[in-house]
Amino acid sequence: MTTTWDATSFDAFERRGWAGRTEAYENGFARLTAHTVAPLLDAAGVGSGTEVLDVGTGPGVVAAAALARGARVTAVDASPEMAARAAGACPGADVHTAVLPELPFADASFDAIVGNFVINHLGDPPAGLAELRRVLRPGGALALTCWERTSMRATAVFGEAIAAAGIPYPADLPSSGPFLADAEDRAAAFAELLEHAGLAGACARRVEWLHHVDPDAWWAAVITGTPITGSLIGRQDAATAGAVKRHYEALIAPYAHPADGSVALPAVALLATARRPGI
Repeated sequence: MTTTWDATSFDAFERRGWAGRTEAYENGFARLTAHTVAPLLDAAGVGSGTEVLDVGTGPGVVAAAALARGARVTAVDASPEMAARAAGACPGADVHTAVLPELPFADASFDAIVGNFVINHLGDPPAGLAELRRVLRPGGALALTCWERTSMRATAVFGEAIAAAGIPYPADLPSSGPFLADAEDRAAAFAELLEHAGLAGACARRVEWLHHVDPDAWWAAVITGTPITGSLIGRQDAATAGAVKRHYEALIAPYAHPADGSVALPAVALLATARRPGI
């Protein structure tokens, strides 16, 4: 069973769901999302002297990479735990706890804005984009990533394993966020969403890679470091959770390297870029 979640309810779930998951996310899932950091910063033109906002910074992986390029970095995250971890990891960045669509910055504050897999965690993506446009300078670049669901095997295997184990979907968990929930062509819909926010030159492209990981480590990373899938599997009794894991192991078996027991799971993201019209 799935339910329709309004923006307020979904955002409240996100705030609750990430509590206590910072370390597990940093040690597990953040290694998957790190692959798009360089393309993200390149797309936004982040380099020496760029005043950049990293929105949804998490443990600060993007912020750290932007600092290494010589950028002047401001970073925000909705989770106080994540913001504290980013501040510790990136002493040269100005880190805040802040929740889209309400950022504590003046209009036209930044040359560039980047967000690595954050827009899919918003209850109201158009409102979030409007706020990002507000704090972006005319001519400034926005670059955002999200998952391309149809080809994203690294995470899809968990949902398929849950379904194969016959676990009914609980009403108190969202099946996913509202971002592009019904879009058939997610790349086109992502670009269109940026255009509707008043941004120019919007486009979205695929970024593909293989996520090399130990199967047991990846299982633990998702169970402990993600709020939706982790909550659903984590609440099961030992027998049911064991059944899910057996289905997971069967689903990832085709991607295994016999020599070392690791797997190479296909990962696919969408990288969308646009600019605020102006000089």
